Amino acid sequence: MIKVFTFSFLLCLPGSLCIAQTAKEIDSLQHQLADAKDDTSRINAQIALCLLYRLGNTDSSLMYGQQALKSAEKIKYTPGEIAALGFMCIVTEQQGNLPKSMELGFKALQLAQEHNLESLAAPALDGIGEAYIILKDYQKTISYLRKYILIEQSGSNDEGLAYAYFDMGVAFTGLNQWDSAGFYEEKAIETFGKYNHEEPLVYLTVGDIKIKSGKPAEALNYYLKSLQIAIESNERRASAYAYNKIAAFYKDANKPDSAIYYAKKGLEESRLINQKKTIQEAAALLSVLYESKDAKVSLLYFKIADAYKDSIFGAGNIEAVQTLAAHEEERQKELEADRIAYQNQLKQYALIVGLAILLLIASFLYRNNLKEKKAKLVLQHKNEVIEQTLSHLKSTQAQLIQSEKMASLGELTAGIAHEIQNPLNFVNNFSEVSNEMIEELEGERCKAEGERNETLEGEIISDIKQNLEKINHHGRRADAIVKGMLQHSRKSEGKKELTDINALCDEYLRLSYHGLRAKDKSFNADFKTDFDESIGKINVVSQDLGRVLLNLINNAFYATNERCKAEGVRQKTESNSYVPEVIVVTKKLNDRVEIKVKDNGNGIPSNIIDKIFQPFFTTKPTGQGTGLGLSLAYDIITKEHNGTIKVESKEGEGATFIIQLPVV
Repeated sequence: MIKVFTFSFLLCLPGSLCIAQTAKEIDSLQHQLADAKDDTSRINAQIALCLLYRLGNTDSSLMYGQQALKSAEKIKYTPGEIAALGFMCIVTEQQGNLPKSMELGFKALQLAQEHNLESLAAPALDGIGEAYIILKDYQKTISYLRKYILIEQSGSNDEGLAYAYFDMGVAFTGLNQWDSAGFYEEKAIETFGKYNHEEPLVYLTVGDIKIKSGKPAEALNYYLKSLQIAIESNERRASAYAYNKIAAFYKDANKPDSAIYYAKKGLEESRLINQKKTIQEAAALLSVLYESKDAKVSLLYFKIADAYKDSIFGAGNIEAVQTLAAHEEERQKELEADRIAYQNQLKQYALIVGLAILLLIASFLYRNNLKEKKAKLVLQHKNEVIEQTLSHLKSTQAQLIQSEKMASLGELTAGIAHEIQNPLNFVNNFSEVSNEMIEELEGERCKAEGERNETLEGEIISDIKQNLEKINHHGRRADAIVKGMLQHSRKSEGKKELTDINALCDEYLRLSYHGLRAKDKSFNADFKTDFDESIGKINVVSQDLGRVLLNLINNAFYATNERCKAEGVRQKTESNSYVPEVIVVTKKLNDRVEIKVKDNGNGIPSNIIDKIFQPFFTTKPTGQGTGLGLSLAYDIITKEHNGTIKVESKEGEGATFIIQLPVV
């Protein structure tokens, strides 16, 4: 397969060698070889000529490679030996001499490993990988090519990396793993593009992938593109492969004349460069194609194909390859065993030194260890005390901030409410008086006009009456808000007295339920109590606490009623398993009494749960709530009774309001 390689030591040659095969560059290298003043320069020039001649004249390529190898061995120039062996490995593989190719490649790998010059073994790895492609041992191909890719990725040789990707794509194509094959061929095309090169062989493999993907038209386009690039760049090896691919395509498409034409072109091109593999492929195709046309010609091509197949895959060659591969595997195993033994020895030495150091410092650490443990225990205890104190301070701070907010808001509310109350009273009073006057006016007009009121004047009077009714409605609502604000800011004048908490809760639970039933006959819900009889009586302002309980229970029933409405909509398509329920629970907690009001309504969304005790905040629709009930409840519990009130809720499942009051 056609490739070009550049290596670090070649890049240092005089004249900055280019990888393209041109007469000008070969002449330049010939002059460098003739003018070389030292053995190393001469060897590098011979290696470069081996590299360039391999694309068109394999005999000359091998001649220069052998000269370079002999000279490098003589002066012990190991990088030159490795490079010469690697390039000759590729050339002999292209000639079809697989045993010799493997021998040269394995020798290059051995030298590279012995002298820690693995980065120079890339040509050898590629040549061995390509040989295994011809032998169709694709797993071993992938193994060697992966090492090849690692070397090229760590350097700056885009050409070598591109060809490594290409060969990986060929190997995965042989394994029928088309996704992986396509991936590597795309990587190859991308990498070739970095230095504006188009490699014809890549497009042959892409064409094979398209054939397997059921896209024959696209496959033929890629085959023809490969042939065009090969002819334009005078790469006879690539054009030989392309002719054979196109011939095989037309054979499968049942177009024998076209297939014979391209197969003959492939055979002709292959013979010009003495490429055994493509000669064998072209002859085998022609033998099959002439089988029905001319038996003698078919037999002639069969003999040619068989002879070249035997020269490549003969029993002696395969046996030699297997022997070389077995020896190489055994050598690699020995190297791995030596490497492991060396690492184990190093580990033993390191362990002994480490133990000695540990024993040396153990005596110093032991005495400090006990002191550190004692210090840690003391520090841990102090940290626990500090954390507890900090937690308590944060909790107290939060309560103080909330109390200050509520106190400031209460003072502001009282001032605003007092100022608004008087004008609001005038609005309400005058709207009522005006409404009464409109009614009297309408009555007088009806008498005068015979109970008829169809004039424009009558319509205007009717509109004025509706406006006054709305003014009166919203004025009363504003009045309710102002009274709530005044009530919110007014200090309670009630006195604490011993009160049966259980009886108070039961009374307001029933009062709330029956009050709601009186307003809305369709309203219905279950309610339960779970009272702790050990509570007894505690000092509270029963009237104010009752107001808090009534507000919380009303809210609970409201929440269940809202969920009932939502569940009622779903009853059209599914059975209704929801039963609205409110539960009031009391419990004795050491020096406190706890009251819980639970409901199974829709719950409170988590994003607003921190706002519900703020004045004027309400989740009810406009006109159904002032947003002062929970704020007033908060003041009554926290300020009047030195207690706490909080809420726990899970959206869609209900809410629980928890009150805790001190016993004394």
